[in-house]
Amino acid sequence: MKTRFKPVRLLLAAAGLSLLTAQQQAPKPMTNENPFFSPFNTPHETLPFDKIKTEHLMPALQEALARGRKEIDAIANNSKAPTFENTIVALDQAGEMLSKVQSTMFNLNSAETSPELQKVVKEASPLLSEYSNDILLNAKLFARIKKLYEQRKTLKLDTESMTLLEKTYQQFARNGANLNEADKAKLREISKRLSELSLTFGENVLKETNEFILHLTDEKDLAGLPDFVKDAARLAAKQKNMEGWVFTLQQPSYAPFMTYSENRDLRKKMFIAFSSKAFKGNANDNQAIIKEIVKLRHERAKLLGYASHAHFVLEERMAGTPEKVNAFLEEIFSYAKPVADKQMSELLAYAKKNGFTEDRLQRWDYAFYAEKLKKEKYGIDNEALKPYFKLENVVEGTFTIANKLFGLTFKENKQIPVYHPEVKAYEVFDDKGKFVAVYYADFFPREGKRGGAWMTSYLDQHVKNGKDIRPHVSIVCNFTKPTETQPSLLTFDEVTTLFHEFGHALHGMLSQCKYSGTSGTSVYWDFVELPSQIMENWCYEKEALDMFARHYQTNEPIPQEYIQKIVESANFMEGYATLRQLSFGMLDMAYHGQAQDVADVNTFEKNAIAKTNLFPDVEGVNASTSFSHIFAGGYSAGYYSYKWAAVLDADAFDFFKQKGIFNKEVAESFRANILSKGGSEHPMTLYKRFRGAEPSPKALLKRSGLL
Repeated sequence: MKTRFKPVRLLLAAAGLSLLTAQQQAPKPMTNENPFFSPFNTPHETLPFDKIKTEHLMPALQEALARGRKEIDAIANNSKAPTFENTIVALDQAGEMLSKVQSTMFNLNSAETSPELQKVVKEASPLLSEYSNDILLNAKLFARIKKLYEQRKTLKLDTESMTLLEKTYQQFARNGANLNEADKAKLREISKRLSELSLTFGENVLKETNEFILHLTDEKDLAGLPDFVKDAARLAAKQKNMEGWVFTLQQPSYAPFMTYSENRDLRKKMFIAFSSKAFKGNANDNQAIIKEIVKLRHERAKLLGYASHAHFVLEERMAGTPEKVNAFLEEIFSYAKPVADKQMSELLAYAKKNGFTEDRLQRWDYAFYAEKLKKEKYGIDNEALKPYFKLENVVEGTFTIANKLFGLTFKENKQIPVYHPEVKAYEVFDDKGKFVAVYYADFFPREGKRGGAWMTSYLDQHVKNGKDIRPHVSIVCNFTKPTETQPSLLTFDEVTTLFHEFGHALHGMLSQCKYSGTSGTSVYWDFVELPSQIMENWCYEKEALDMFARHYQTNEPIPQEYIQKIVESANFMEGYATLRQLSFGMLDMAYHGQAQDVADVNTFEKNAIAKTNLFPDVEGVNASTSFSHIFAGGYSAGYYSYKWAAVLDADAFDFFKQKGIFNKEVAESFRANILSKGGSEHPMTLYKRFRGAEPSPKALLKRSGLL
């Protein structure tokens, strides 16, 4: 998953973040103490996190908004006729300070928040939304853009410049620039409210995650749990000044408990706590928020002339229409469902053979029995693999593979300030020693960090005054922490997650574009997962694993038999996993693909995903209320893109396999045509230039064992 704060510095309204007029609140006077008011005296002008305090953010934001308005006014009121340079390029480069402040604010709110920061973000969000709307609904500015757009065929622009012009026009048109004044005012209110709702949704999920703990004091309740799980739980208890063991809803605690605990009642308790987040009818409940978000998104789409929010979103996706997305999901479903049914029957039979007495498995039984069956079928389990995946070694593995493919070198620089002691900062260089990017890595769960894993950026690559401004990118994860007795040892799922986010980071780092609005990950969202998902493939290749998978105590390389078993077990329960992924995509499209009011969130969800459900219904649980991807992130009407990109990545990696997974020619073509191009051209054009043809779903179906 990834988070994006893309400049044209005004894309917030489209993303649901909504911006203060100059009259509402004047900027506070500048002081030398606020680091945002001076040039950053740091390596590569990185953010001075060691000097930035929460109280700096609002004054910096207000000053940045004032500066941004001046820049926009200068463009809109320019007495000279509009040109590509004085209007489109100027707009792309406007709001430099605002970009720094808002990326800092929102990234920290995701990775290292506090009640004080959350309060600032809540105050800032409507100001940003109002600002964004002031730009996107600025009639003079749009008139200049529209004139250039209408003349575009006579301007003799190169492909990237033409893309930026068309993208800028569409951005304004899609955000109401062609509306009358009454509808513009209505759109402003909708955008402002959506930004508030999205933030509250995410805060509620984080609160619910942090408020639950399972505190155990009887060692009998730990039956089945490996030592690494117990050690982490003991450390968690110690950090809370409690005796015994503490388990939380953070993935590195929750997932191992559900996988290994022999206490079925406790597994059920954990599952219900995890799956009922923001669904309890309390102050953190997200049901009313979902209803309002869905309703407002539909109203906004209709106001802009679209049949639904999905029609609005998908206009700028490879898929194009809700009909095509639904057909795509149905096609994959038709292959996955029979395989999933067969796999679940096998799992139930195995469970019964091992003492299970009910007719159907419950959701809290799945991971427990699946892990045992996997171990029996393939002679391997996560616990056996973990010693070979020490975090530091896996990180070094990503660097080694990036070096073999793209000639990159990563060097940690402790002079680059970071926002938490656990974060590491690296300088990235190419094979000629030229500086490429700054790369931040943040790996462990904290109370101030939301769940999941994502890539984001603090500075996008672009060219300004002839100088190539190199990007500052970051990945943020929630991996197994070190304990008092052993280092951070990753599950294989965590290994693939690290490679996934690293792929997003490469997309940002290797960008070679002219404009912020086209660089790096500024691409269609059903294309953005290609660079991330393709990187996961190297985790299954012996040639790659031999580079970094070594036992943390003996330094012995991972045995060949383990590698073989990783490959053989890659498709274990893939039918179920695919069906689960499809269920999220179908739920997303149900919320956003048609006009309707959601009378009851739980009933709506059950109806939307009924045919993908392989377990009995459980009272009191709901996926929608913590579905942050679509209600607090940027994936509304876009969750299908994970599967869409899987088709691309399977097809693309098949090309690597044919030529050699470290083939320089293929790697250079992937870099030149995909990673460096950002959104400078249509993604299918870029893909076909790399692959020579459009992608075929057969590579994915074959790889997944569904064909």
